[in-house]
Amino acid sequence: MPRDIEMSEEASVRERALVATGEELAVLLHHASTEVVLALLDNPALDETHVCLILERKSLATEVLEEVARRKPLLKSYRIKKSLAFHPRTPRLVSLRLLRDLYLMDLVQVAILPGVSAELKRNAEDQLLARLPQLPLGQKITLARRGPARVAGALLAEGHAQVVPIVLDNAYMTEAQILRALAREKLPISVIPAIVQHRKWSITYNIRLALVRNPLSPLATILSYLPELTVSDLRELAAPGIVPENLRKYLQAEVQRRLRASEKKAGKDAAPEDSSASKQD
Repeated sequence: MPRDIEMSEEASVRERALVATGEELAVLLHHASTEVVLALLDNPALDETHVCLILERKSLATEVLEEVARRKPLLKSYRIKKSLAFHPRTPRLVSLRLLRDLYLMDLVQVAILPGVSAELKRNAEDQLLARLPQLPLGQKITLARRGPARVAGALLAEGHAQVVPIVLDNAYMTEAQILRALAREKLPISVIPAIVQHRKWSITYNIRLALVRNPLSPLATILSYLPELTVSDLRELAAPGIVPENLRKYLQAEVQRRLRASEKKAGKDAAPEDSSASKQD
């Protein structure tokens, strides 16, 4: 088809896009031409549902996304705002601006969805963390179940008795976040027992090590962990000023017990060789 005829036809379709309604409008929502889609944005018959259908197109041109973002009347619709924020081709600055207006669980989606840039994820997490102090308990419990790792860690550190057991089961919770909470100087009293009793985190070596360091940990729990710690870690913990003096004595005793056991084993292993040597003499 000659170029001028092709351009004439597109111009005709663009003119139809300005006034189309009903089925014709529904068809044009999927038109391949960026110019036609931009013309649709000036169609008075275009409503929220139509715009959201356009925004479902993952290959949408950046020009269309920028134009939607420029139109304040369109952004009065939360559905449009959310669709624009979630679109993989929305310009970075537009997405960052829209995050501020997203609802709580939509921010969670941004933070955990694969394919979202690290910057957007981090910003969404920052937004969630900023809102935490004002959230009612019910929403905190919801976040404890489904929130990303940094948010889960912050909820753990808050130490609400109804939240802690739930957040420890969060699929996104990490060892690093639990260690960060255990390293805090002021940790709510409910956190330690919940970690000690947890089926997963209570058997994690580095977490056990952190629990031994924590002054709020029950002595009986600490003593039960000592036989599983390495001698080098026990020696480090037994250095002056790391743990309370009464616990330090137990650590030193455990180190001495290990050394005696090691020497005894070494003696037993050497005994058959000595016996064999004496028979040969």
